[in-house]
Amino acid sequence: MAEIKYEIVETLAVLSQSPKGWNRELNLVSWNGREPKYDIRDWSPNHEKMGKGLTFSKEELSKLKDVLEELK
Repeated sequence: MAEIKYEIVETLAVLSQSPKGWNRELNLVSWNGREPKYDIRDWSPNHEKMGKGLTFSKEELSKLKDVLEELK
């Protein structure tokens, strides 16, 4: 399996924390040197390990925001 390179460009929010200390975060992440995207996933305390997550372009995140506001 190929190594995945990432850089957390900006931490935008910690959404929750598990009893084991992992945080579910909204970050701006550059994957394999590409343009940064918005990313929601679980991270270990030192950001060395990660869980599965979702990655969004700015347009996708905007659409998700609109959908979530309709649910209120």
